[in-house]
Amino acid sequence: MIWVMYNAITDVPGIRVGHWTDLKAATGCTVVLCEEGVVAGIDVRGSAPGTRETDSLNPTHLVQEAHAILLTGGSAFGLDAAGGVMRYLEERGYGLDVEVAKVPIVPTAVLFDLPIGNPEARPGVEEGYRACLAATGGKVEEGTVGAGTGARVGKTLGAEQATKAGIGTASQSFGDDIIVSAIVAVNAFGDVVNPNSGDIIAGPRRLDGKGFLDSSALLKSGEGLKPSSLGNTTLGVVATNAKLAKAEATKIAQMAQDGISRTIRPAHTMLDGDVIFALGKREGRKVDVSLLGLVAAEVVAEAVVRAITQAKALYGIPAASDLIP
Repeated sequence: MIWVMYNAITDVPGIRVGHWTDLKAATGCTVVLCEEGVVAGIDVRGSAPGTRETDSLNPTHLVQEAHAILLTGGSAFGLDAAGGVMRYLEERGYGLDVEVAKVPIVPTAVLFDLPIGNPEARPGVEEGYRACLAATGGKVEEGTVGAGTGARVGKTLGAEQATKAGIGTASQSFGDDIIVSAIVAVNAFGDVVNPNSGDIIAGPRRLDGKGFLDSSALLKSGEGLKPSSLGNTTLGVVATNAKLAKAEATKIAQMAQDGISRTIRPAHTMLDGDVIFALGKREGRKVDVSLLGLVAAEVVAEAVVRAITQAKALYGIPAASDLIP
């Protein structure tokens, strides 16, 4: 059998992705389905996270599997959307068998997209369920969709000069058909840079429309950090077809955060809630964890860049592709 690669997290067998998008309200959610159960880990690097059911991913805790990961807008209100994912999975007989029921394990993380669109419209149970109904393998829609619908970057001078961002995905195959892939929703406080050149590809917009200012330089000069700079987070999921233990998945999530550090400047600030989940198979081939983590950082970096290049303008917030370099 020839496995077709889509440069997407769905290149890992058993992974499906579904978006629910509300362009009018500028919010949405994205579910990564792995119904049969996977080993999962997490690394929280930002200081303003919003999460649900992530303690179960600690290597010292009892539960050994996850059945979906949900990335959602709506700030902490959006955590309710996980109930819809649980309902979808329970209806189909997926979950942790506790004898009297099967309980789906759905770790969830949110980003802050309330300032644009309708702040009273947030993903909830029905929206999480609809994201699951939309889930497919193969090509994954990127940009201003799902959890990336209301995402923006470059908010050091406030929301008024931010640039539209979104969600991106990427994958690599190497060795004996080992696949490592990622999907990332980018709603960062800082700039997004080309990891090869260091050039800013999205950040605070120049008022003349000709490119971007440098957030790091602005902060050092004392010009940055406006009240409307609050509300940022980059959320990601990394997946591999290699066999992992929970501690190994946690290590890969840690190393995958390097992809954020390479592409977002500054990253992991007090104003960001950066979270990376890592998923691996319960059975299969073992691969050196350091190698998997190395590739995970690379695909996260590529996914971050794609979240910028695939984004479209929304509510008057231009995307990088709309601006004169």
